[in-house]
Amino acid sequence: MLSEDMLNKLVLEIKRFLLSDAILLSRASDEQLMQRIADVTDHKLVNLKITSQERMRIGKLVFSSIRGLGILDEILEDDSITEVMINGPDNIFIERGGHVFRLNRRFESQRHLEDIIQKMVGRAGKEVNQANPIVDTRLPDGSRVNVVLPPVSLSGPIVTIRKFSRTPMTVEQLLKYGSITPEAAQFLQKLVRAKYNIFISGGTGSGKTTFLNALSNFIPGDERIITIEDSAELQITNIVNLVSLETRNANTSGKGEITIRELIRSALRMRPERIVVGEVRGEEALDMLQAMNTGHDGSLSTGHANSTRDMLSRLETMVLQGNAGLPLAAIRQQISSALDIIIHLSRLRDKSRRTMEITEVLDCEHGEFKLNPLFVFRETAGTTLNKVQGTLVRTDKPLRNDYKLRLQGIQPF
Repeated sequence: MLSEDMLNKLVLEIKRFLLSDAILLSRASDEQLMQRIADVTDHKLVNLKITSQERMRIGKLVFSSIRGLGILDEILEDDSITEVMINGPDNIFIERGGHVFRLNRRFESQRHLEDIIQKMVGRAGKEVNQANPIVDTRLPDGSRVNVVLPPVSLSGPIVTIRKFSRTPMTVEQLLKYGSITPEAAQFLQKLVRAKYNIFISGGTGSGKTTFLNALSNFIPGDERIITIEDSAELQITNIVNLVSLETRNANTSGKGEITIRELIRSALRMRPERIVVGEVRGEEALDMLQAMNTGHDGSLSTGHANSTRDMLSRLETMVLQGNAGLPLAAIRQQISSALDIIIHLSRLRDKSRRTMEITEVLDCEHGEFKLNPLFVFRETAGTTLNKVQGTLVRTDKPLRNDYKLRLQGIQPF
């Protein structure tokens, strides 16, 4: 069996031989190039004893290195990999099953990695260079990509890819993974259908977008939905009248940027019944809250935070970023009247992703938010340092604001 080093050497040798005839390569179709690669591979490997699978893999890697994304194509095809982290041409890390591993793979050179980055970014109609060294983009399959180039990065080109799930996440799958209980799922389904404004909080990698996608599929199919994201990831399959909007970075002249804030404002003129914002992280928070407060009930969004209260504090900070003159009391009143429910997610010590809290946001008294925890995660007997056993438990506190449920004719809890 060929070693990875030997495999890489053969791929590079065949690729260089093919590139010597650049005119032929530029004119060849993908099928013609594949045939040419197969012919050259057979000739180069005539004295090597290798399996047919290894021969096919070499041909595929050569084709990817010329027309595709090089070794990244093979990595991205592996459904067990959820995240890819590239720290320069020699260091490739992947996440599989919640754990991070270093791959025994490398790119041909930094120049080759930079060429692959330009292919990825160019496919989405974006650009990245020394003048604009940071970009968020996505692959054709929807995978989310972040790129940071030198001189901002001191370790060479940095690429982080959050793999796109081939099948849309559903609440049934969350139940299967133990992320939520049937009682909580039924509760959330009623809240979504009754147009409660729901915010999902959690740390990096806690599953916020995944959970948002699952919740979105509770939305009735006859509504008009506007989704707003930095890089389109949501897979809402049951809505016919769906408009998906995506931000755009500025070009090399510093022009053409389209922000989430601008998209929210534009969405308000598009007769939405609900607005779904992939993630709120800055001054657009005020526009999102105002949309929730002005007849766009049932809106959904996510944000980074370590707890439910931390999410409320972060929302205050976000609003102040672009509206420093607003009184804090007015901001807190806006938040408490806009948000109905906060769902907090966490990635636990055993790398499992769990729903930690489902909390009702009441009002704001004397400068403090009043919260009503409805479900909380509790560890059970058998939990250890390496494996968390527990479940989401219903508290003895009833839902206080059941007006929207009753308005929709849904039996309150």
